[in-house]
Amino acid sequence: MSGFIVAVRPYPDGMHYLDHAATTPVLDEVREAMLACLENDFGNPSSLHGPGRKARQLVDDARDRVALAIGADPSEIVFTGGGTEADNLALKGAAHKRRGNGDHLIVTAFEHHAVLETAESLQAAGWELTVSPVDATGHVGPTAIAEAVRPSTVLASVMTVNNEVGTVQDIETITAAVRETNERVLVHTDAVQALGSVPVNVRAWDVDLAAFSAHKLGGPKGVGALFIKARTPVSPVIHGGGQERGLRSGTLNVPGIVGFGVAAEIAAKEVGEKAERLARLRDRLLAGIRSIDPDIQVNGDLERRIPGNLNLAFGGADAETLLLLLDRAGIACSSGSACASGAIDPSHVLSAMGMSVDRAGSSMRLSLGRSSTDADVDAVLDALPEALRRARRAA
Repeated sequence: MSGFIVAVRPYPDGMHYLDHAATTPVLDEVREAMLACLENDFGNPSSLHGPGRKARQLVDDARDRVALAIGADPSEIVFTGGGTEADNLALKGAAHKRRGNGDHLIVTAFEHHAVLETAESLQAAGWELTVSPVDATGHVGPTAIAEAVRPSTVLASVMTVNNEVGTVQDIETITAAVRETNERVLVHTDAVQALGSVPVNVRAWDVDLAAFSAHKLGGPKGVGALFIKARTPVSPVIHGGGQERGLRSGTLNVPGIVGFGVAAEIAAKEVGEKAERLARLRDRLLAGIRSIDPDIQVNGDLERRIPGNLNLAFGGADAETLLLLLDRAGIACSSGSACASGAIDPSHVLSAMGMSVDRAGSSMRLSLGRSSTDADVDAVLDALPEALRRARRAA
């Protein structure tokens, strides 16, 4: 689900990967579970014979694991083809189902494109849309969301953790503010970047819908889930054989779902320990970068932020050039710009936070994860001075 541009090249074994917010290496435990499924359990989980029943049991076990990891009931989990599909199902499914109750939607200005473009497609189809602002620190104010609520509002969507700057929203307070204004409004959160980085409890958050993705936490790509709170009205957006309680038709990706279940269970168990370790690594990385360039600027709030995220503006350097120079040194990270039709456009997230085109264009994201080590930090600090010098010279 990343809108970042990532350098594409085959890295040697000694590469240093600092792009965990884009995707994560598949965990050994996940790979083993998926391989066992591929080799031994090829049945269609919709079939009634033995192999089909075994596949169904594997899916049910994975559903239990994902539900436990996010504080939900297994019956509230709908497997999808990824986080983007889960967001689409949440917004389109809820909007269409509740059209008779209203025609107004709310999203924030720095949502992932999976939410923003889905909301814009609904706007083009006749819904009214409010895009709520975010502040310069990368946070959404509960009051601002509540003030956008109307009697005709059917859904509000606020992401839990921003994918670019890593800031964490107070979803529980935001939901309460929305409910106080209009108790009929459904609340959705894109929680794709949350699971494995912060404790997740959809029941405590009191949200109606929440999207997740396996590949952000050591699982496989192409598998996601949408939490749909019991009795929440949602229409399907994919029609066919009626799988997943009729909400998401299509033969289930059993090996991927099995892998997702294992990854979700591990992510939930390790979240506290992982956060402490990544915070230490991130603080060391930031201190080292500041010793190299005291003028760098941190994009977003450093306190209310997931521990593995650093989004930095390197004044006077083009981020794309810097990314490619670091890539040449065996370091994988991401730029905060999006490239379309040969043009470099500033990050919509940084723009929503009020940053200039120049600052956005000089910004990079370095994101740490479960496999990150001090050696990765050392590699960045070793390569950055020369890469930064050359990037500024080329600007």
